[in-house]
Amino acid sequence: MQAKSPSLTQPLIASGFHALSEPLRIRLLELLREQELCVCELCEVLEVSQSKLSFHLKTLKQAGLVRSRQEGRWIYYSLNLPQFVVLEQYLADFRRESVMLPARACKE
Repeated sequence: MQAKSPSLTQPLIASGFHALSEPLRIRLLELLREQELCVCELCEVLEVSQSKLSFHLKTLKQAGLVRSRQEGRWIYYSLNLPQFVVLEQYLADFRRESVMLPARACKE
């Protein structure tokens, strides 16, 4: 069986899983699962500085997992659900399409 050719979505897949590898970002996503929130609300609930939160929000935005919109001087964040579907589909493809063949004997 041949490996699949590289996909245009591979960088998004990699950045998505990278973004999900940090506990604070997971907590942030859990909050956004409930509703759209502004930075000040996120800082308060997560008990982190705005600069620390901005770093993590930037990582999530680059991975396509969150969206932002500005209203006046406030920026509101929400989940970008289509990107979660991309990650879910990627994992589901392993379950559906992976054929585990026995290893071939190594030749010295």
